Amino acid sequence: MMMDIGTLRGLGTILILVAFIGLVFWAYSSKRKDSFAEAALLPFGDEPSNDTADVQNHSRSTHQ
Repeated sequence: MMMDIGTLRGLGTILILVAFIGLVFWAYSSKRKDSFAEAALLPFGDEPSNDTADVQNHSRSTHQ
C-alpha cells in the first residue's frame, strides 16, 4: 500500500477536525463553566496600579 500526498493531506485534515471538535466539546462542557466564569472576572479583581491612581487623583484635582 502506497501513501501519496493526497492521502496524507486527508489524514491530516481528519486529525485537525477531530482536534477541533474535541476542543469545542472541552470549551462548552458544563464542567468548565465555573472555571471560565471565574477567569472572565480576573481583569476586574486587580487593584489599580500606582500610575492609574496618580492619573485619577490628578484629574480630580484639576476638575475641582
